[in-house]
Amino acid sequence: MARVAFLRASFVALALSCMCSPVTRAFAQQADAPPSATDPGQIDAEAPLDAMPDIGVAWPDMAAPVAGEEAVAAQPADLTERRYKVVLEGVEALSATPVRERFETLSTLKAGEKSAANSAQIQRRIRQDSAMLDTILRASGHYDAQIDSEVENAADGALTVKMIVTAGPLYRFESVQISGLDKAGEQKDAFNAILGVEAQDAVDADDLTSGAEGLERTMRQSGYPFATVGEPDVLLDHDTRAATLTLDVDPGGKRNFGTILVAGEKPPFGAEHVKDIARFRTGEPFNQLMIEDLRRALIATGVVGTVSVDPVPASDPALADVRVVMEPAPLRSIAGELGYGTGEGIRAEASWTHRNFFGPEGAFTLRGVAGTREQQAYGVLRKSNFRKRDVVLNARLGASNINRSAYDARTVEFGFGLERQSNIIWQKRWTWSGGAELIATDERDMTAGILGATRRTYLIAAAPVTLGYDRSNDLLDPTRGFRLGVRVSPELSLRKGTTGYVRLQLDGSAYVPASDNVVIAGRVRFGSIAGASTLDLAPSRRFYAGGGSSVRGYGYQQIGPRDAANDPVGGRSLAEFSLEARVRWREFGIVPFVDGGNIYSGQTPRLSGFRYGAGLGVRYHSNFGPIRVDVGTPINPRKGDTPVTVFVSLGQAF
Repeated sequence: MARVAFLRASFVALALSCMCSPVTRAFAQQADAPPSATDPGQIDAEAPLDAMPDIGVAWPDMAAPVAGEEAVAAQPADLTERRYKVVLEGVEALSATPVRERFETLSTLKAGEKSAANSAQIQRRIRQDSAMLDTILRASGHYDAQIDSEVENAADGALTVKMIVTAGPLYRFESVQISGLDKAGEQKDAFNAILGVEAQDAVDADDLTSGAEGLERTMRQSGYPFATVGEPDVLLDHDTRAATLTLDVDPGGKRNFGTILVAGEKPPFGAEHVKDIARFRTGEPFNQLMIEDLRRALIATGVVGTVSVDPVPASDPALADVRVVMEPAPLRSIAGELGYGTGEGIRAEASWTHRNFFGPEGAFTLRGVAGTREQQAYGVLRKSNFRKRDVVLNARLGASNINRSAYDARTVEFGFGLERQSNIIWQKRWTWSGGAELIATDERDMTAGILGATRRTYLIAAAPVTLGYDRSNDLLDPTRGFRLGVRVSPELSLRKGTTGYVRLQLDGSAYVPASDNVVIAGRVRFGSIAGASTLDLAPSRRFYAGGGSSVRGYGYQQIGPRDAANDPVGGRSLAEFSLEARVRWREFGIVPFVDGGNIYSGQTPRLSGFRYGAGLGVRYHSNFGPIRVDVGTPINPRKGDTPVTVFVSLGQAF
């Protein structure tokens, strides 16, 4: 009988350790020569060496015929490199275990199939793969396996390397003995089922290891923070090909969450803020998932560089405190962005951020935009996890100079609000925002010039609210699902009297995979402004269409009503749609698209008179999202429309 210790690690690591073992080489050592009768002190170093007729190397004549030449030719010469293919035989009956898949993943022979090798290299790889296959088979319960190999000439002049497996009988558990689960009380039977190993099951290392890990994980997620599962002890009987499993389990006592304790040399914030981030409260049943969630959320703040979150015994035996050890991350960063759009011109943005300017998590950002058609400078305060997880308090103050075909505006604005938005780590299903804006803007449009006023000054107060619902599978590059959003902004505009109105915008998009490499994506948008005429609205508050995030093929804001000078004047309602096919090959992709839309002077979109654009886009899928270049052309242009438009930005169009 033999006792086998199963390591609590994945099989892949075990197999890799087998593959990486050094290859020993045997060297023949010459027998010790008899002692010389010559006195070493009398040896003349200048005298010629005596003849040694018994030592020499018989060098072969490569041109001479060799007996059995055809048989020799069937094997590659030591220094002749030839391509080969690998065939694994004898594992078809082992479908219950992924032997073939593991072999192809870990095989040294398979890794070298695409390049030529000499016979010494091939033989070394065969030895490595034989040892690795034996490890795979043992892990699957076949302890008496035999592995043979053959090297044959293939019809195409390459070699065929056969690895022939005779698995032998499958060892099975005769008995399974688990001790310690009685301490789990009424949860004993449920925990026992998690292990998933019973009498007559195969002695499979993967099943046993994953079952033991799953048992420990389940207990810790079910209120037992200090649960441990010992190393499985397997006793093999090679005569009967049976095994006995002994496993010691210690649930460690059921606990509820206790107090959060913060430690570290310079923790970026204290226990009170960690409580705001945590999804558990003192007295709730312990769950390891909440511990992992807290660890990820602390890293996501951007102000924590390293963190460990672990349960520790509390003074109350019914509780488990949570010890959080944090070290700060670099708090300052500089970012930049460069883009281009027809009608928008070249646009460069730079920002400086201190992520813990006023703690905890109070970030301060200075942001500047320099472009051919716009200049902006803003200061932004953003306090994340404000009294509650995922709620952000923000405020901004800034000035801008925007010069568009429809208008130019010199604006100073102040805004603040609360929001709950998605981020890269947690893409939320529901998002919302609400706040207030105060805007002072001096603007000019062509219509104002016709009426005799070159510029107009507006004082605007707005209270925008947004609500979003996201069922897509990715924030930056979705391939399935849909998104819905609504924005409502009641506004008051003061200019020779007070005008009140409401801006409403609805957005929807959907993503349908057509194949592994093709996604069909579509979007619609509707907007309406009720309560004011077009002339009573500041030009910057009207609806416009056309551009990289609207109807591609047309310049920015170039769709809709125009004045006598053929400049866009905007409107009180809009309707848009986009349809594109996102075709991807590895990091690159192409996107044929068609867009359409129009702007209307009335408050209700009429869904008529659409302007259509079509084109082709190129995508490079980087680690931080797709880089987009779209080239479009108008299908039914008007006078003054550019025949070709180009848009460059980060992220998909929608």
